[in-house]
Order: sequence, then C-alpha cells, then structure tokens
Amino acid sequence: MSRPSVAVILSGCGHRDGSEIHEATLTLLAIHRHGADYQCYAPNREQARVVSHLTGEEMSGTRNVLVEAARIARGRIKPLTAFDAKAHVALIFPGGLGAATNLCDYAENGGTCRPLSAVARAIQEMRAAGKPIGALCIAPVVLAAAVQGVTLTIGDDEKVAADLQTLGARHQQSGPGEVVVDKNFRVLSTPCYMFDDIRLDTLADSIDRLVAEALNMAGV
Repeated sequence: MSRPSVAVILSGCGHRDGSEIHEATLTLLAIHRHGADYQCYAPNREQARVVSHLTGEEMSGTRNVLVEAARIARGRIKPLTAFDAKAHVALIFPGGLGAATNLCDYAENGGTCRPLSAVARAIQEMRAAGKPIGALCIAPVVLAAAVQGVTLTIGDDEKVAADLQTLGARHQQSGPGEVVVDKNFRVLSTPCYMFDDIRLDTLADSIDRLVAEALNMAGV
C-alpha cells in the first residue's frame, strides 16, 4: 500500500540564495516520521542571484535552481512543470531567500511581488482541490502573492508583515516555534529562521507540528 505523498517545493540550496537547508531537511524528516512520503520539485531556471554563504556577498556566475535543489533532494527531484496536485495530499514551501528570489520576486518588488507562474499554478491546483499548503520562514510571501485574504505569519518582522498586508494577506504575529493555521484557507505557516537565534530543536519541533497538522488537515 502506497503512502500519502507531500509535495515540497525547493528554491535552490542554501539560505542566502536558495532553500534553507535545515528547514528543508527537517521538513522531509517530519514527513517520513508522520508516515507519509515526499516528492521534491524546483523550477528549472537560473537563480536570481548567487551569494557566498561564507561572506554574504554576491558572486559572479550562474546556478540553476533545480540542479542546486537536487543537492538537498539527493537527486530525487522533478522540475516544477511536472507538478500534479492529484498526486499529493499537501504542499510545503521551506524558507530561505530563494523563496523570495527564485519562487517569486519579493526580494526585488516587496509588496507588489508576483509568484513564478509555475508556483502560482501549483498553489492554485492545491487550493482548488482543498488540499493544505504550508510555508516556512520567508516563504509565506509566496502564498501572500498568490492567495488573497489568507492569514500567515513570518514572526514579528514589521517590514515583511506590512508587505504581506499590502499583498492582501493578514499577518498574525508569532514567536519562535509557533505555528499559525488558517483553517478557512487550509494554510499553515511558522517563522523558523525569521528569528536568527532560534535553536535547532525549536525549529525541528515547529516544523514537525506544521507537517503533522497539514497531514491531519488532509485526513491522513
């Protein structure tokens, strides 16, 4: 008997220009711990920027989002164009600045940002099917740009919270480790590394709760 599948959309590899590796890995771990399987996806496109994870400075050259995300997925990844909502019971977006640069243009356009077309399609298909969607760290900006009126959290960052509201979302302030659930929109969010000093165990617990609640919402 096959296990229910959760789709995880990655945005590269590394928190400065791709997916936050701790958040992504802990998401995959939580999915397995709660009896489901996962399928990773990423857009097959060049990264918006390449950043040194040692110095934080931008670097020359290009990297492909799908190729970089394959590092986290150990090669078990599909291009986002292959996404099929019928194959999955839930969808989760780990954070990392790649969510704000490679999945949407929030880093450039703030409160007027728009999601990548393939990202918007995945969200719309899951919403149409009534399936839950989770977003970690900065990734709620992707949902805010695609879903009008949804309640989300990015913690207590006033600038990002204001941008979420400009995009048409409702922001609920939260602390490290908290999970905010919008039952009407079937959307879950948790701030993760929006708090730089969050402990790894607190991070793991919050992601585990989000995944557990998403699967429970999906009837798994």
